[in-house]
Amino acid sequence: MSEATTEKRAGGVLISGATGLIGGMLLPGLVDRFAWVRTLSRSGGGGAPGIEAATWDGVDPGAAALDGVDTIVHLAGEPIFGGLPSRARLARVRASRIDSTRRLVARIAERPASERPKTLVCASAVGIYADGGDAPLDESTPPGDGFLATVCRDWEAAADAATAEGVRVVKIRIGVVLSKQGGALALMYRPFAMGVGGRLGSGRQFFPWIHVDDLVRVIERAIDEPIEGAINAVAPEAVRNEDLTRALGEVLGRPTILPVPEFAIRLALGEVASELLDSKRVVPARLEEMGFEFSHPTLAGALEAELG
Repeated sequence: MSEATTEKRAGGVLISGATGLIGGMLLPGLVDRFAWVRTLSRSGGGGAPGIEAATWDGVDPGAAALDGVDTIVHLAGEPIFGGLPSRARLARVRASRIDSTRRLVARIAERPASERPKTLVCASAVGIYADGGDAPLDESTPPGDGFLATVCRDWEAAADAATAEGVRVVKIRIGVVLSKQGGALALMYRPFAMGVGGRLGSGRQFFPWIHVDDLVRVIERAIDEPIEGAINAVAPEAVRNEDLTRALGEVLGRPTILPVPEFAIRLALGEVASELLDSKRVVPARLEEMGFEFSHPTLAGALEAELG
């Protein structure tokens, strides 16, 4: 997966969320690119060769964590669908993204200009967009006003504040990541494998997705190339939820005849239900302009690669 340059950079890279699905798969490429890698971890402890672990509380990395850092990759964040949408958990979703990014940028600003990181690659999400129906949503589309849209808007604004400190900022608006190792696909696998999977609501809503291998390569491009601003990290094939349902059933050889009613999703998920029910035909306009070649451009191919 790695498309590392031939020479390592003299400085290091600081990465949050390194123990997550995406961060874990990104680490080998970071080791290839940088003289050293520093991870932000709540538990601390030693790292693998070329990797050191710095302890943080999930919000403040501390001043020393940025020593010698050339690039920051900020992926940490409370899972959106990690439990019941209580007020406390939704507050943690916001704080883990917005407060941590604000504090990270504040730590950058504390440093002398010559000692500041040059690049900040910050995760975001396609949840920044409102329900667009069948209309394509590119990076110029304005944010929506729902829960996750507001979180993403404020998250990106916190990252953008680093530009005033002379830092190149790239915001990766991530679609639903397909990987058998974790994330949405791992959650869907069990009910579909048992033959009790089905479409969500009408199933007509567009479903922006990306294979995890391609997402890692998108982040690597954001590190390597002098680009900035928002990038939609989604595959070029636009599919609806019913297409995903059908394709997943075909790959697993299971029926998909038990739809989940919209009212049940809204009852269970509250404010975040719209992330499953809204239609977001997100397009990778900037990636296509960059000539990015997807390893898994089609849903059928991505599912076959993971589950076939």
